[in-house]
Amino acid sequence: MRLSRYFLPVLKETPREAQIVSHRLMLQAGMIRQASAGIYSWLPLGYKVLRNIEKIVHEEQIRAGHIPMLMPTLQSADLWRESGRYDDYGEEMLRITDRHGRDMLYGPTNEELITDIFRSYVSSYRDLPLTLYHIQWKFRDEVRPRFGVMRGREFYMKDGYNFDLTKEDALHAYNRHLVSYLRTYERMGLQAIPMRADSGPIGGDDTHEFLVLAETGESEVFYDSAVTDLTFGDREIDYDSVEQCQSILEEFTSKYARTDETHDEAMFNAIPEERRRVARGIEVGQIFYFGTKYSDAMGATVQGPDGKSVPVHMGSHGIGVSRLVGAIIEASHDDKGIIWPEGVTPFHCGIVNLRQGDAEADGACEALYKALTDKGLEPLYDDRDERAGAKFNTMDMIGLPWRITVGPRGLKNGVVELTSRRTGESEELAPELAVARIAEIYSGV
Repeated sequence: MRLSRYFLPVLKETPREAQIVSHRLMLQAGMIRQASAGIYSWLPLGYKVLRNIEKIVHEEQIRAGHIPMLMPTLQSADLWRESGRYDDYGEEMLRITDRHGRDMLYGPTNEELITDIFRSYVSSYRDLPLTLYHIQWKFRDEVRPRFGVMRGREFYMKDGYNFDLTKEDALHAYNRHLVSYLRTYERMGLQAIPMRADSGPIGGDDTHEFLVLAETGESEVFYDSAVTDLTFGDREIDYDSVEQCQSILEEFTSKYARTDETHDEAMFNAIPEERRRVARGIEVGQIFYFGTKYSDAMGATVQGPDGKSVPVHMGSHGIGVSRLVGAIIEASHDDKGIIWPEGVTPFHCGIVNLRQGDAEADGACEALYKALTDKGLEPLYDDRDERAGAKFNTMDMIGLPWRITVGPRGLKNGVVELTSRRTGESEELAPELAVARIAEIYSGV
């Protein structure tokens, strides 16, 4: 993409309404614009990041054997009355009456709707196990929406639902989701710690939240610092293996890590003092096992191997896709702007032309642009007639991981400058070597 043809409304001033870093930088970098309180338009740069995060979530869900679908944003209130949950959300639920007088709601989650779909089509244990998921907009009418996309009223979320014959099978689904989430977050450049949490109105006794440590986090968290040494890496996982998924769950949850809602002071004090940590965290996902809560209430049963009808065991599993955009910025920025991890960056690298209009510089930039594009990469070429300082400031603000700088002085020596946004380190390379380096970096992402 050529910046002269792109829509990137970068702000020079600091937005007054922004209270945290991610909100400020998303506004300044031209990623979002507020439509009303807690509701945002996603501008082209922000939309690209949102879609990159969504793509990773889809890939890891499908890798784990989960099946994508799509449910509507509006749901019938009758389903929620059937489950007994219609009043649990209180004023956070946006209730609507259509022109025929039917009570509707803008879905904050989808347990009832997916259970209704399941009971309509599945009647035998032979069709289990089954996990269905979708990524869809949700709405919760927060009384004080703030912090940009971190605590908005409208948000984009992946929610998945498993249906299993037995509790043991459902707990394997729980473990499978935990494993897939660990891989998902690491691909985004995040360390998200699974912490024992409270289930809230969704229900159930088994639940973990995934939290990213950040000073602006809404939750107070207590943890053993040893948990931050754990990494998932490039492990090959057999998601059908009960033993393998269970061992990974034990590895990542055996160290103490809890939110303030489930914090146990005695257990925390049993940790060696030098490893006790109290910090803030941003919730980016949560997994639940809630047994037969919804299947009992809504008649979601199957015929078991003995011919008897039994309620299915269920769980739900969410990832805040739009919230992750803000969480990544909170975890990865400096005083110049955003620093995108390679896995989610909106463009793979930036090209800065220091002498726009100079035939040699223009030609070298065009050649770099074509070479990168030919390798399946997407560069952002700043071809504007602007001062070098303004171009650098824009690139630093929007946070592309790599920048190639092209100027007459370097070209005389046959080199361009390749700069890492994260470290600030630069090196001079022949243009073809700079392209090869960028391609090598992204080959492993």
